[in-house]
Parts: sequence; C-alpha cells; structure tokens
Amino acid sequence: MQPTPSAPDPEPVSADPPLRTGRTLLTQSWLDLAFLHWPVEPAEVAPLLPAGTVPDTLDGVTYVGLVAFRMHRVGWFRLPGLPYLGTFPETNVRLYSVDAHGRRGVVFRSLDASRLIPVAVGRWAFRIPYVWSRMSVRYDGSTVAYESSRRWPGPRGARSSIAVEVGERVGEPTALEHFLTARWGMHSSFRGRPLYLPNTHPRWPLHRARLLHCDETLLAAAGLRRPLGEPVSVLYSPGVPVRFGAPPRLPAGAVVPGPRPGGGRAVSGDRAVSGEGSPPPPPP
Repeated sequence: MQPTPSAPDPEPVSADPPLRTGRTLLTQSWLDLAFLHWPVEPAEVAPLLPAGTVPDTLDGVTYVGLVAFRMHRVGWFRLPGLPYLGTFPETNVRLYSVDAHGRRGVVFRSLDASRLIPVAVGRWAFRIPYVWSRMSVRYDGSTVAYESSRRWPGPRGARSSIAVEVGERVGEPTALEHFLTARWGMHSSFRGRPLYLPNTHPRWPLHRARLLHCDETLLAAAGLRRPLGEPVSVLYSPGVPVRFGAPPRLPAGAVVPGPRPGGGRAVSGDRAVSGEGSPPPPPP
C-alpha cells in the first residue's frame, strides 16, 4: 500500500502578491478600510469553514476580522468599473483559512453591502454570503465612522457601528499585521465543490488606528461566540486597487492540512456621492 501523501506547507505570508497568472474576472478598489481583529481558538471556527480548508494560525491562534470600507467601481473583466452600482459601503466578517494546496486566504461569513443588485449577483453567481443593509461612511477630520443595519435576508437588525481615529503610517508591519492583511485569495464553495478566487493588489498602506467606538452584532449573526473582548489589532488603510482572477485549475486529490501550532464625503446606504466630510489626510 502506498503511503498517504502529506499536505503541502502553507505558502509564506508575504506583503506582496504571489506570481499568479490568469485572466481578470473582477476589478475594484477597496477604500478607507478599518480592520478590527479578535483572537479565537482554531477549533471554535473550524466548523464554520468550507470543506477543503482549515483555520490558518499564527502561534497556534487564528482570528476573526470585522472589516469596514468603501467598495469603489466594481467592474467585470477589464471593463471600466461602475460608478453607481459598483460603488457602495461594505462591512464583512471574515475568518482565516488555508487549503489543501497550501494557499492562504479568507473565508467570508457575511458581507453587508448597501447595493441590492451587487448583493444579488454575489449571492447567485459566486455563492458569497452578501446581505443587503442600510450603510454609511462618514468623515470628521482624522475620524472615520461606519454604520450598517441589515435589511435582507437577515437576521434583520444585525448591525454595526464603528468609529476609528486614524494615526501614523505603519513603517514595518508586525508579523501579526502581515498575517491579517496580506491575503491573496478567498476560499468558498460552489455547488458543493471548493472554490478559490485569487486576488492581487499593491502592498497595503497601513496606519495605526485608535478604536473610538464599536457596537455590533454582526459577529454573533455570523456564528461567532460572544463576547470576544476588545480587538487586539486595529488598523486603517486609505485603500488599494484590486484585481480578482478566475479560479485556477489544479489537480484534485490533495490532502487537507491539519491544524498547525504556528504559521508563520458621506457614503450612504442608498447613494454613494460626495457629501459630508472627506477622507482623513494621511498623517505624517
């Protein structure tokens, strides 16, 4: 009997995207992002991940992220991005994953967005758990505030209210900050089969941020146990342009890796227009 092949080691955590080729499926920009993260035990979130993935860990711990931002000009292939339908606030709950090919990624437990048509397309075309919500992003000097209240499909009333004060530019991110932000793909499932969508973008311009306010029920609605306490990491980024590639063709039959001890202007829910306030200028 032949020995069972071992799972490949996870790819290195890299601030720059790996050299993956393929045709462009989607283009978009992620702007004015607030990253909030809490540590969780891998065993707690493992049942929430799609088949073919396990929790990605750093020093035996994995994380849950609450990320609020402005989606800007989503476009198909290399066509120009849509200024109205493709521009909206979004807040997602995400987990950290690695698959049988060693590819690190994120798993979205929910993605609240304020445009109904993109929500419907995301749910139908990619089986991504988009939900329709009333949302806004507001600016006051160096403070950015994000609000959301869920409409459909629910649970209705699931909400988030986040405010951060943007601080100085991060010169060299820590190992944890690289682990949480340098993610070059999304793990999901489509018609019962694993799905991996690679993405590429410039290196993140990160800033320290101070959490002023966080009142949310999105983590609980996504199946996470509460309370998680205060986030251990709060970051801000003015954003990056992003390109998603098509799912790569890879051979089947790889072994799913087991858990590892280490690892290495206002934008409203109904319109996204220039308005109240403006994005904070980058601190020196």
